[in-house]
Amino acid sequence: MKTLPTYDPSLFEGAAEDYAQYRTKYPPALFAKLAEIFNLDGQGRLLDLGCGPGLIAIPFQNRFQEVVAIDPDPEMLKEAKRQAAVAGVKNITWIEQGAELINPSLGVFQLVTIGRAFHWMERELVLERIYELLSDDGGLVLINTNENPWESPLPWKQAAIAVVKKWLGEQRRTGQRGQGFRTPIDPPHEVIIAKSAFARQAVYEVSFEKSWTVSSYLGYLYTTAFALKIFFGDQAEAFAADLQTALLEVEPSGHFTEEIKASILVAWKN
Repeated sequence: MKTLPTYDPSLFEGAAEDYAQYRTKYPPALFAKLAEIFNLDGQGRLLDLGCGPGLIAIPFQNRFQEVVAIDPDPEMLKEAKRQAAVAGVKNITWIEQGAELINPSLGVFQLVTIGRAFHWMERELVLERIYELLSDDGGLVLINTNENPWESPLPWKQAAIAVVKKWLGEQRRTGQRGQGFRTPIDPPHEVIIAKSAFARQAVYEVSFEKSWTVSSYLGYLYTTAFALKIFFGDQAEAFAADLQTALLEVEPSGHFTEEIKASILVAWKN
């Protein structure tokens, strides 16, 4: 019997509050597109896996009667509940567990969403379990964005990563207080889905503009698994000053913009 992966609590240690504030929010157009694809009418149920602080569950909840949001990180869920309370949202049930543990006791869902988290999961197993929970006309939605600074051609992002490498080393860090490293996703999600029970899949795209300041981009970096604030310890202020100098050398105004493309990979049960 295969052993399920154990969640690494250091993966986003100390980042929950900043994650809610500084991570890029998905635009309304993205949720409108999903509502169009699945004919959402305010009824039905949504399951959001790897929900983090609620970046999908909270803005998307008004398209459903009920939402179940699951994440293995208690700090992320604590922040998600706080954000939901601030927004006056009351139709979301928050559950602390890994996506690999979902089962039919959760009930039937019209839609399952995963935003920028599927690569952390045991993908084949999670797909099997999602398939069991979907209604016949339901589907899975994987949402991702192209804002990864490690792969960006934007000079200011390259400058930011150069500072990260200066402080943390050339190898990209992940989890275990920065000692781990995750290899690129292989095979791609599309290949895994094609081998699953899902009937078909398609990719949609929504583009939008995002603006940053030195402060907000620092906040973003502190939410990433490769540059968590805890990595810098009592040198965090020195790192922040170094980052500011590098970014202002590229753009003296201190204001940065980028066009972000959100990809929506949809897989239908039937």
